[in-house]
Amino acid sequence: MAPPDPQDSPGPPSEATGLPPGPDDGPGDRLPRLLEAVRLVGTGLEPHSTLDRICRTAAALTDARYAAIGVVDEDGGGLADFVTHGVPPDTAREIGRRPDGRTGLLGALLHHPEPLRLTDLTTDPRAAGLPAGHPPMRSFLGVPIRVHGEVFGHLYLTEKRGGARFDEGDLHTVRVLAAGAGTAIGNARLYEASRRREAWIDGSVAVTTALLSGSDADEALSVVAEQARVLAGARAGIVLLPTADGGLEAVAVSSDGPEALLGAVAPAGSPAVALLLAGEPVVVTDAATDPRLRGMPARRSGPALLLPLRSGDRVLGALVIPRAPGERPFTEAERALAARFASQAALALRVADAQRDRERLAVLEDRDRIARDLHDLVVQRLFAAGMALENAQRTSAVPAVREGVGRVAEELDVTIQEIRTAVFALQQGPADPPAGLRTRVLREIALSAVALGFTPEYRLTGPVDTEIGELTGRNLVAALREALSNAFRHAHADRVLVEVDARVTLPGGIPGVRLTVADDGVGMPQDGRRSGLRNLARRAESLGGSCHCGPGLGADGGGTSVVWEAPR
Repeated sequence: MAPPDPQDSPGPPSEATGLPPGPDDGPGDRLPRLLEAVRLVGTGLEPHSTLDRICRTAAALTDARYAAIGVVDEDGGGLADFVTHGVPPDTAREIGRRPDGRTGLLGALLHHPEPLRLTDLTTDPRAAGLPAGHPPMRSFLGVPIRVHGEVFGHLYLTEKRGGARFDEGDLHTVRVLAAGAGTAIGNARLYEASRRREAWIDGSVAVTTALLSGSDADEALSVVAEQARVLAGARAGIVLLPTADGGLEAVAVSSDGPEALLGAVAPAGSPAVALLLAGEPVVVTDAATDPRLRGMPARRSGPALLLPLRSGDRVLGALVIPRAPGERPFTEAERALAARFASQAALALRVADAQRDRERLAVLEDRDRIARDLHDLVVQRLFAAGMALENAQRTSAVPAVREGVGRVAEELDVTIQEIRTAVFALQQGPADPPAGLRTRVLREIALSAVALGFTPEYRLTGPVDTEIGELTGRNLVAALREALSNAFRHAHADRVLVEVDARVTLPGGIPGVRLTVADDGVGMPQDGRRSGLRNLARRAESLGGSCHCGPGLGADGGGTSVVWEAPR
């Protein structure tokens, strides 16, 4: 028998259980105490508290020093939980791991769920012995607990006080108590299942609301990951989307640990990837040893649930929910609830995609118009102004004037080139070959102009296209999109400046890139939401960089500047 609950008093703990005193009374006097015990175990609906109460009550009724309940796991081959009473916490820690119920007397009861009463358990041939540090135990009474006709677990009692053996009266009492306990446990399980379903439904509603409210796509996917992690009681929630080469990339991560999972890519050759993209869920009891998880982000976890984000015949991605090593596997009920959650999230993703497609079409039409106006009107006027300046430079007799006009003409040439780059970026469709980072940055700036009502200023410095890696570039563009979205939705700015500097040296002498998005808006409210900034910070930290906020472009530092840095 093992762990915790210090109730090792010299007499029966009547006050702790609420039972009337008199454990040594005869059978007729024991009945009122038994009825009161059955009433007590039926109060409350929290499952673990119910098991604790049953242990305490059974020990008080039979005058046993120790009591425990072993909860049978789903496949009936071992114990999923082990609740104890009477073993002091220090002793429990010394004993260590709780029994799994697969061997010894507990294993015998598991495979033959009938009442068992022993005068000295150490002499029984089925006994496997007690671990080091375990308190001595001799007298033993074990009774199965059935819920709706199925064996839920077993109630074990040991060490009747005074060195006596458990008698027929104790056996009869515990069997009646086990029957009442089965009803109480059944009610607690129904209540817990109802609460769990309600929580998953609320999580699905939160995901749907986030996806359809017009929030940034990265933020909405982060809501999916966060809700899945919390609802499943997991160490992480990971949303993966397909890559061009048939793999899956972690695009949103909610984790209670320091793992840098964001941006991790599971290769196309991983068996789990093939199953997920085929719409098949993957249930894992130990991610560290399961060969199907080769290359998956959850490889160093314990039990894990990998679910396709499937809507109709289309798989949009996958949801990975890993638990810590040594934690209990996912039950069938949990798997069913998580699968429904994933289906709801996939449907919301598909609807949100359709909504964004409509918005993207409207933006593309605006981009075509802007590109035509830039090319046909602005560039031509700038070109004409440049020609006039060159003519003025030639005809001027004053050297200083000629020099100044020449500088302005050169600036106009640079401006014309930048506008032509922007026109090219605006005209490049989503099906065109991937553009350089400079073009992608300019494209995001041009797209934001539609929402902001003006085009942000920008400066691109250093080898932006040639020295910044693809992973850093993707995350920089996503961070820029997030920062510009925040400026539009929250800052109410009249001016926005975007700077990308590829000549930065990060701490430790690491070559890096710095993105700065500054505005002259209202600044950051003290009690405002920080989900967007957390997304930016997570992206930077996953690459070994950082993100922070500072003063903006307004008078006396009014507004906000977001500074995002990462190794190149």
